[in-house]
Amino acid sequence: MPHIDNDVKLDFKDVLLRPKRSTLKSRSEVDLTRSFSFRNSKHMYTGIPIIAANMDTVGTFEMAKVLCKFSLFTAVHKHYSLEQWKEFASQNPDCLEHLAASSGTGSSDFEQLEQILDAIPQVKYICLDVANGYSEHFVEFVKDVRKRFPEHTIMAGNVVTGEMVEELILSGADIIKVGIGPGKPVHWGPPATHSVASTPGEPDSHPCHVLHRLCVYHPEENRSGVSTAECGDGVCRCCARSQRPHHLGWRLQLSRRCGQGFWASEGKTVEVPFKGAVEHTIRDILGGIRSTCTYVGAAKLKELSRRTTFIRVTQQVNPIFSDES
Repeated sequence: MPHIDNDVKLDFKDVLLRPKRSTLKSRSEVDLTRSFSFRNSKHMYTGIPIIAANMDTVGTFEMAKVLCKFSLFTAVHKHYSLEQWKEFASQNPDCLEHLAASSGTGSSDFEQLEQILDAIPQVKYICLDVANGYSEHFVEFVKDVRKRFPEHTIMAGNVVTGEMVEELILSGADIIKVGIGPGKPVHWGPPATHSVASTPGEPDSHPCHVLHRLCVYHPEENRSGVSTAECGDGVCRCCARSQRPHHLGWRLQLSRRCGQGFWASEGKTVEVPFKGAVEHTIRDILGGIRSTCTYVGAAKLKELSRRTTFIRVTQQVNPIFSDES
């Protein structure tokens, strides 16, 4: 008989913020900058703790160039070559303190990570990303990377429970990627709100609260919409088929047609319309966070978790006059 946890686990669609009296006159008074001292690397971070995810259509050099202007961070995907990294570093030295080099747990990934960090010592952040952060192999890999790079700040995941957050930190990670979402073929839980709330430590000191993933896709920045390791210039190198720039699921279709045997999707297949420059999206996001702070009376982002009270609701969005109605 399978065990079922019957306690209600809330997601962000289940709760709203309760407004409170505020002395703030305008959202322009809100300071979104945070400073963190990391447990294992002893490195100090100062900036706005929003990170572009290390997906191949999100964590791009083009994205990093825009985000660093706002003191935002980018976890650069693992498909760039060493030469591409060197070219970017020489042309954009000011961005290097606002990005991380990514790696999977494969030996070839780790070798390339070593080459990048040895060639570009200004990069002090490492992103270790796997779909399932609960494997013993991943924990051991985090330990190995910490031993090899004792002074680098390591972010690792993905996990959704407090005990695994704790284990990864004790294994050498400084920032934990929290969340295994419903984009997978099999749904894993608990939901995002519960996962973040259940992580150990104080909200202002725990490293997992550094991470907010900015999932924005700009087709002009990565025309192929696929891994640069497989394709370039919008054409698959294996079969020369043209690709649609907006279709994120096109990589899976190409891989199957080319006989590469891609085993399963790592996310939803969606078509994203072009929404203009990423800079406009970032301004919208930052403005929304500042507005949220004013509603709960938080003059600084650091105060937001202390001042926030959530209330349960049955519906957040009014569907009238929308496409859902």
